[in-house]
Amino acid sequence: MTPLDAKRPLQLNHQGQLRHFLSLDGLPRELLTEILDTADSFLEVGARAVKKVPLLRGKTVCNVFFENSTRTRTTFELAAQRLSADVITLNVSTSSTSKGETLFDTLRNLEAMAADMFVVRHADSGAAHFI
Repeated sequence: MTPLDAKRPLQLNHQGQLRHFLSLDGLPRELLTEILDTADSFLEVGARAVKKVPLLRGKTVCNVFFENSTRTRTTFELAAQRLSADVITLNVSTSSTSKGETLFDTLRNLEAMAADMFVVRHADSGAAHFI
């Protein structure tokens, strides 16, 4: 690890691009403004007759919810679909984790699916960082 890496927020890769969005801690104000401006630009998509844009075409988003949450799960599914992503939603209550499979084993199986992005909801503090 270089001294520059030690100063770089964990959410950012070596090029300063966002890797994950688990915390606001340490993110530059400019990046937060860019995220909010980008979100604002998508408001008009909801008013269109066809509510899709090709931003994530060819990408796969895997939703992994270890806690029940209909609103949150469906909101993330709809958002990914409107960005033209393929969506995989893992229902943990019917997955092998309900039979004792570890979180690590579940993650290895999900990794084999070669998803480009993960949306995770888990009750345990730090679980999303582990993933």
